[in-house]
Amino acid sequence: MSEHHHDDHNGHHHNVSGKNLFIAIVLNLIITIAQIIGGVFSGSLALLSDALHNFSDVLTLIIAYVANYLSHKKNTPSKTFGYRRAEIIAAFFNTSVLMAVAVFLIYEAYEKLMNPQNIDSLIVVWLGVVSIFLNALGVLFIKDDADHNMNVKAAYLHLLTDMLTSIAVVVGGLLMYFYEIYWIDPLVSIMIALYLIISSWSLMKVSLSVLMQFTPEGIELEEVTQRIMQIQKQITNIHHIHLWQLDDNRIHLEAHLEFEENITLEECDPILDSLEEILEKDFGITHITFQCEYNRCKTKETICEIG
Repeated sequence: MSEHHHDDHNGHHHNVSGKNLFIAIVLNLIITIAQIIGGVFSGSLALLSDALHNFSDVLTLIIAYVANYLSHKKNTPSKTFGYRRAEIIAAFFNTSVLMAVAVFLIYEAYEKLMNPQNIDSLIVVWLGVVSIFLNALGVLFIKDDADHNMNVKAAYLHLLTDMLTSIAVVVGGLLMYFYEIYWIDPLVSIMIALYLIISSWSLMKVSLSVLMQFTPEGIELEEVTQRIMQIQKQITNIHHIHLWQLDDNRIHLEAHLEFEENITLEECDPILDSLEEILEKDFGITHITFQCEYNRCKTKETICEIG
């Protein structure tokens, strides 16, 4: 029996900028304070809803910032994976918060839809314009990082949603100012909430999938096993196989390989090297651990309980 281990420490992963996240935090804090004051004075639920959403963004960005910091801490003997999952936990938490905020907004909007109130729409419009501008800056600061990092993508979704909803708030404010259609304010709040649910759901599912160590999306386990058998004819069976994702960039695979002949470790190493190279190239698997066996397999099941 032999064990071969490979990990990807080649430094090709995208490094997320903590500075950009910090700038986005400051921008959203300014928006939140301005919208709370404006919402109270104008009586606009849409503006207060947007302020609440912006405040959740501040918390989201702080959590994303801390998670980003933790994810860069080195591994230790007591934490062999380090804090790599911190950003995934943050992404799941932040998308869950978005869903909760959306439900709250729908409830509050329904109450106000039943009892429309006069609103100082000019305050709504001007603060909406300010929010659009500052949120757009925040989006630009973290856009590149969001393409490579689930944690930052959750924060990015918050900011992008805020920018879009601020546009809706401005449109609603203009309709109220020119046509005195005050029921448009809670209606905009409901639209904001529905968009939050739609934009958050898929990311929440992906982050939960990573936390539950499900097989990464886009990789078929059967394809992986067939590829291994296709490459190396002397492997007669693959069992106790587990495939999971550690974070945004690292996919792990472990499996027992049953060999046809009792080959030496020296003969086994080139086989494992070629398997690792092809599996990383074809499936993006970055960390591979194989246990080599001969005449030892007690089960022929591909998927088995751990332990």
